[in-house]
Amino acid sequence: MTRTTWTSWPSRGALSGTSRTRPRKVITWSVRAALLTAMLWGTFSGGRFGPWEIVLGLVGVLGCAFAAWAFFRTSLEHRLWPSLVLLALLMLAAFGAQQVGADLPAVILWCGCAVAALERLPLTAGLPATAVALGAYAAVNTDGLLSTAMSTAGLSLAGYVIRLDAEARGSAQRLLAQERAARAAEAETAALDERARIAREIHDVLAHSLSAQMVHLEAARLLIEREPAGEFRDQVLERVVAARSMAREGLAETRQALSALRGEVSPVEDFLRQLMAAEPAQVRVAGERRTLTAEASQTVRRVAQEALTNVRKHAPGARVLVRLEYLPDEVALEVRDSGGRRPEGVLSASGSGYGLLGMRERAELMGGMLEAGPGEEGFVVSLRVPA
Repeated sequence: MTRTTWTSWPSRGALSGTSRTRPRKVITWSVRAALLTAMLWGTFSGGRFGPWEIVLGLVGVLGCAFAAWAFFRTSLEHRLWPSLVLLALLMLAAFGAQQVGADLPAVILWCGCAVAALERLPLTAGLPATAVALGAYAAVNTDGLLSTAMSTAGLSLAGYVIRLDAEARGSAQRLLAQERAARAAEAETAALDERARIAREIHDVLAHSLSAQMVHLEAARLLIEREPAGEFRDQVLERVVAARSMAREGLAETRQALSALRGEVSPVEDFLRQLMAAEPAQVRVAGERRTLTAEASQTVRRVAQEALTNVRKHAPGARVLVRLEYLPDEVALEVRDSGGRRPEGVLSASGSGYGLLGMRERAELMGGMLEAGPGEEGFVVSLRVPA
């Protein structure tokens, strides 16, 4: 054994018992309950103790149970001196029980302290504590030298085997957690690679196509402006300018989607402020800011854009209040305008081809929710999605 083996604590995973299966936990607690019942029955059923002595004995049992629970907690937290003090109190309780004639509880306490010390403490402290507990047990045991030696050796071996078993289960649990983390990392890497591939395809096809359209539309605008003024010329120029603006917006949306696929998304609050920069709008951010998942970030951005488009369409000139709140397990967005909206169906399409109805479906697919309807003054769009 190395020096670390003697001075190191058992792992917290081994001490906490989280690596135990449910059947093992049931068996462990069943054995403890049976042992406690047998101890109480064997001690107090013989008529050796009066009623008040039985009451005091039960109070002592409860005190020992509390001390044992406290020992389990302090040893789980790797606090050596409190653990040794509690162990010493349990041994003193065993000595007191033996002095008043309750030999069975005393033996159980000494044996339990011996096994627990070897199982839960560093060996440099556990071995002396086990030796003290087993020495006290051997001193009061009347079964003979050979029987006492065999029982003390068996208890020592049992404590050490339980310690090794707990450590093995803790190691297996750590390996399983590491394997799961590695698989999750592999899946995330594969997803990022696929997103990068999709981003390249979109960039090579759609972004290039939109850029080419903008060049041709700009050339068409310049050619049309050279023509003599007239109603037909002005109508054509207006349509070309509108088409160029739509192509520019589509290219900006495409680049934003590509950034999201590559994981290069700017903070949501910065995007909202840029989106509302040209509007009579106010943006408020609450909660502890953090990086959102790509899906949540895109959903918040799309809903904010759709809500602003609806304000421009149905309530031009209205004041807009945007509130973004970071919650513990989700993010909430609220877009509220000051009124002037013509009465239309709730969650109607905005004319952009997606609409609030599509946004609600997108939020529900993520396990979130989107609500839209008349508020106290104008129209309110509320989004909550896991993040």
